[in-house]
Amino acid sequence: MSDFHHALRSLRVWDSELPAFDPDTAPAEPLALFHDWFLAAVAAGQTEPHTLSLATAGEDGRPDVRTVMLHDADARGWHFASHATSAKGRQLAARPEAALGFYWPVQGRQVRVRGHVTTASREEAYADLHARTTGALAAALTGRQSELLDSPGTLAAASDAAWRRAEAEPDADAPTWTLYVVEPAEVEFFQGDARRRHLRLRYRRDPAAPAGWARELLWP
Repeated sequence: MSDFHHALRSLRVWDSELPAFDPDTAPAEPLALFHDWFLAAVAAGQTEPHTLSLATAGEDGRPDVRTVMLHDADARGWHFASHATSAKGRQLAARPEAALGFYWPVQGRQVRVRGHVTTASREEAYADLHARTTGALAAALTGRQSELLDSPGTLAAASDAAWRRAEAEPDADAPTWTLYVVEPAEVEFFQGDARRRHLRLRYRRDPAAPAGWARELLWP
């Protein structure tokens, strides 16, 4: 057995005690439960609980996935941001649908979101950009996300220039910076169980259901 396979087979999951979850006590709509689980993950010491996997599809239908940061979760949906000219921005312009995946192993929990993607206003995108750190602003001002790069030196020079601008002009704008909102059609909550009796609760948009959401249990 190779070192890789030995390491792979020796890994364990969920060494910590997992919380209980009773789907019967879950709220009628998913946002409240997401907020509760997010705060619980923070309180449990989960590393970077605001990171998520974002899946989109290109014009050819091939899936693409990357890790981004959650910027908000409110009545409109789940928010993240990027340049409209980036790969994800171009994909979303062609096919405005996305799936999100959160994984909080410290509590054996996952949350999955699927839905249509809209863009917030320019004013909201500007406010989002300037609610972040100087480094984040500098990165946005560097721009050219997903374009071909000839060398690390070119990146370093562009980044240095962007840092200087961000420090000298803290109100500077990055016109392609876009705030995206995933309007959920489905939201699934997964609670792991040490005996593999995992619980999966799915919320599905249904105008005829209470609060506009049907709730369904799924086999693990």
